[in-house]
Amino acid sequence: MELIHTRIRHDWTLEEVEAMFAMPFMDLLHKAQCIHRENFDPNEVQVSTLLSIKTGSCPEDCAYCPQSAHHNAELDKEKLMEVEKVLTQARAAKDKGATRFCMGAAWKNPNGRDFPYVLKMIEGVRDLGMESCMTLGMLSPEQTIALKEAGLDYYNHNLDTSREYYEKIISTRTYDDRLNTLENVRNAGINVCSGGIMGMGETETDRANLFRELANLPEHPQSVPVNLLIKVKGTPLENVEDLDPFDFVRAVAVARIMMPKSHVRLSAGREIMDDATQALCFHAGANSIFYGDKLLTTANPAADKDRELFERLGLRPEGAKCNGRHQSVQEDAAAAQHA
Repeated sequence: MELIHTRIRHDWTLEEVEAMFAMPFMDLLHKAQCIHRENFDPNEVQVSTLLSIKTGSCPEDCAYCPQSAHHNAELDKEKLMEVEKVLTQARAAKDKGATRFCMGAAWKNPNGRDFPYVLKMIEGVRDLGMESCMTLGMLSPEQTIALKEAGLDYYNHNLDTSREYYEKIISTRTYDDRLNTLENVRNAGINVCSGGIMGMGETETDRANLFRELANLPEHPQSVPVNLLIKVKGTPLENVEDLDPFDFVRAVAVARIMMPKSHVRLSAGREIMDDATQALCFHAGANSIFYGDKLLTTANPAADKDRELFERLGLRPEGAKCNGRHQSVQEDAAAAQHA
């Protein structure tokens, strides 16, 4: 395998990124795989679980989201979950092999009434020995400091798409609002989780501009979710044209090349991908997934299906060990089945 010296850059031009997207597919994947191997174990995948802790009635109008109060998607709305119920879910996720527990609330920003309970959830997940991640909408500097003091490891706040295409997706929050929240998170010393959604009708140039925006931040996001749109009935994007799977794999590869030391998460949309597409994404540098039957309100591959795919590909969960050594995929699957 050819070695390509990793260089962290924050000065990417649109022309450079578009040139990468235009590379022959096999050349692009080869370059991404080389860079991936320089920075990570190519057969390890970080495993997270995502839980919706408050569902629906969101005041934002994100065109892709069934939780928006502006759309007519069929959705059971739920108020903020009780802290102990959240921690019960976290314990179950840990027993099944997840090392990070992510919690999402359908808010424009956290309110003063509910915020103390969010802090207790973070403290409880920390006490379980798991990493914690939250996505709660926009944050003030004071809120990010409180989250850090509670022990929050990661904060997710996606840019979603390019600045140029953004106004076609959401009007209730600006692109700069999102960037300001990311700045608050970085300044508080919390790891940033930020990526985007492919297949919303955007152009390849929009995808290039999204990754350019992320890679040119003062610090690369520690986690970069690359989502494939899940088309939900009742949302404005329910009839958008399907994205070519190879174009999605290209996006994963470009993200890996531009942000070589970040975890690139194969996130929403795995339920509608076949195994071969997922395998290509792992080869292109994806090394993180959400584990569990549900992502907030949409379907995710069943845990047994993920364990089977990992076994077929020779992958293992990141950090999986048994008696001080790396645990095999077969042992991990057996342990999870008996958990």
